[in-house]
Amino acid sequence: MKVVATKPYYLQNDGKVSRTPPSYLGVLAKECWRKIVPFLEATGRVERVDTSLVEQYCTQYEIYRVAYEDIKENGIQTPMYKTLQDQMGEIIGKDFTGYKKNPAVMTLKDANNQLTMVGGQLGLSPKARQELMSIATKSDAKSATDALKEFL
Repeated sequence: MKVVATKPYYLQNDGKVSRTPPSYLGVLAKECWRKIVPFLEATGRVERVDTSLVEQYCTQYEIYRVAYEDIKENGIQTPMYKTLQDQMGEIIGKDFTGYKKNPAVMTLKDANNQLTMVGGQLGLSPKARQELMSIATKSDAKSATDALKEFL
């Protein structure tokens, strides 16, 4: 028997992002989810339809942390060697040819850029919160005409 949702997606869970992270997220992404969802709920600016943004933020956080661990373990650069072989194909030595950038550095940079972008959309930076507050203040402010009508 197929179960059909009785409410539209955006109204499920009272229109809020679930405090329980999706089961398919990794350990670090789930940890991030548990930290930011209560904060996002407290701001009142994130709704159920924003779940995919929260998910994207948390997965990028996990990618960021994994890349950072790789950099700590393997360094920013890795040495490159050219293998020297004799006529029989036996390895007789290695020549150092220089360094190459650890691919995790670019992964870290990309994840950081995504965290900044998505975090801004969710209001997770001081600047983003300030912009959201100024938008809310503008929409709450009454026009001079409305204020005058109330006064009279």
